[in-house]
Amino acid sequence: MVEHQAVIHLENISVRYRAPEEPYKSFKEFVIQLIQRQVKMHDFWALKDVSLDVFHGEMVGIIGRNGAGKTTLLKIVSRVLSPTKGRLIVEGKVAPLLEFGAGFQPELTGRENISLNGSLLGHSQREINDHLPDILNFAQLGGFIDAPIRKYSSGMIARLGFAIATSWKPEILLLDEILAVGDEAFKNKCLSRIDGFREDGSTILLVTHNLNTVLSKCDRAIWVEQGSIINAGEVKHVVDSYLKHINNPIIKDGKE
Repeated sequence: MVEHQAVIHLENISVRYRAPEEPYKSFKEFVIQLIQRQVKMHDFWALKDVSLDVFHGEMVGIIGRNGAGKTTLLKIVSRVLSPTKGRLIVEGKVAPLLEFGAGFQPELTGRENISLNGSLLGHSQREINDHLPDILNFAQLGGFIDAPIRKYSSGMIARLGFAIATSWKPEILLLDEILAVGDEAFKNKCLSRIDGFREDGSTILLVTHNLNTVLSKCDRAIWVEQGSIINAGEVKHVVDSYLKHINNPIIKDGKE
C-alpha cells in the first residue's frame, strides 16, 4: 500500500555540464589548448527544471532514450551529483546501484570489495560480517569471490553489486539498468528480492529500457527526454505515449 508521503522531492532541478565545442585527439592536446585559452566551451543541460515527488512505498519506472538524463536524475537523488539549480529533499537512507562496478576496486578481490562497498554504504565491519553469508549466497560467485574484480565478467559484477546493495533492506533503492546484465535466472532473482522490498514498504526508482518490467512491476512511470520530464503518471499511458513518440518519424526529436 503506497502512503501519500513524499520521500523524494525535486523542485526545479537543473544540471549543467560544460563541454568543449570541438573534439580533441588526446587529453594532452586539450590541456595545451586550454592553457593557451583556445578551448571554446558550451553549456549542456543534462536536466532542465525537473520537479518530481516520489511517495513512500512506490516503485517508479524511469524510461527514455540513451542520453535523456535518466541516470543524471538518479545521481542527483543519491547525491552523487549536486544540482546546478533547484532544491532536493530526500527522507530516508538511499541505497544506490547506479553503475556496474561503481565503487569497486579492480585489484581487490570480491570479498575485499564487499567490505569496501559496505563501508561506503555506511555499514560497520561487524554489520558487513553479519551480512556476508547472505551476500555470498545471493551473488553465487563460488571461488571467484576471492579473485580480483578485474577478472569478473559484467554479469558477475552486477550480481555482486546487487547482492551488496540489497543485503540490507533499503528505505530508498535506486537501480540503473541492473536488469540489463545477467541471465534470466539472475534477473528473476533480482525481481523477487525487489518484490520483497516493495511488500516491506521500500521506495524504488528503476531506470530501465525493459518496458515490460515497467508495465508489470511499477506503480508509476516517468518519461524523460532531453533533460525534461515529458510525461509522468499511469504506467501504461506513459509507456504508450513514449512508444508512439519513438516509433513515429514525423514527431521524433520534435522535428517534422
